[in-house]
Amino acid sequence: MRAVRMYKPGDLRVEDVPIPVPKAGEALVKVMACGVCGSDIPRVNKYGAHIAPLTIGHEFSGKIVEVGKDVKEFKPGDRVTVPPLIPCYQCEWCEKGIYSLCEEYDYFGSRRDGAMAEYVAVPEANLLRVPDTVGYLDAATADPCGNALHGIAQAKLVPGEVFVAYGAGPIGLFAVQAAKDMGAGTVFAVDMGAEKIKVARECGADIAIDAAKEDPAEVIRRETNGAMANVVIDFTGAPAAQKKAIGCAGKMARVVFLGISHQGLDLDEKQVDHIMRGQISVIGSWNSFTKPFPGDDWFKGLELFKRGAVTAGPMISHKLPLEDAPEMFRAIDRGGIYFNKVLFLPHGENFGEE
Repeated sequence: MRAVRMYKPGDLRVEDVPIPVPKAGEALVKVMACGVCGSDIPRVNKYGAHIAPLTIGHEFSGKIVEVGKDVKEFKPGDRVTVPPLIPCYQCEWCEKGIYSLCEEYDYFGSRRDGAMAEYVAVPEANLLRVPDTVGYLDAATADPCGNALHGIAQAKLVPGEVFVAYGAGPIGLFAVQAAKDMGAGTVFAVDMGAEKIKVARECGADIAIDAAKEDPAEVIRRETNGAMANVVIDFTGAPAAQKKAIGCAGKMARVVFLGISHQGLDLDEKQVDHIMRGQISVIGSWNSFTKPFPGDDWFKGLELFKRGAVTAGPMISHKLPLEDAPEMFRAIDRGGIYFNKVLFLPHGENFGEE
């Protein structure tokens, strides 16, 4: 089978490798769609992974074609998506059912071979059945949708509250859709560039702000008559955006940091004063895995897909064969191109026959 293999940062190759043989308790999944996560980009282009060579990819959907011994709940032909975290189930946090904080976890696409390939072997505990009415493309984005829902849950969004998604990538766009479905008041989306603003509006943002042209805090202040936002979630991980996100928050607001940063954050006197005097809560959000595994955010996400409340459709910018992966990652690294959710389709788009 073909697989996208990383040997070191910047060295990505499409190779022929053996089809995995499912072990006891595993199923062989034919991968129909595998997305590029924001974390994949620095992993492939800059930092590397925990092992090498490695098949990348952890956001995926597919169809079971074979089951190993002791697989009880699934059978060939079942359509599935796969939570990529494999908890140890033994550490303190696993015993508490907060699997996102597992201290000895495994993970598709960074600690074990992932799904940017034609087939992947998956433990039964990580198989999640997809509703018949949910397509493979949406199902492959269940992970970023779950992350969006977890960030909203961390913020404890209340119907009627003003919500800001700072960053209109896939997770931010799912948050926009979900916040609307949850009854948020005005929903703002912030990003830079006409393409990002356009897709934010298509995903339901009431007001989409191009931060390259306008100061988001000033727009939000104007539109809320000075009250500002109740909930702001930063999906970018960029320190400049994190600071701006704090500036968009009103009194007693909740600011959630969800985007991966790998950078420090220096707040000036005015920003610290704003947090203190406004009694603003700054909250972290990491992944989406809780008990019963994979957790409410995943179950709720699939239900939202099922009834059409959220969809990846507007945010999908590229649907590519595996062979295009090395050049796509190089193009992203060079910059100057628009992309949002990039999906690789190892078996093409003829899902109707599947």
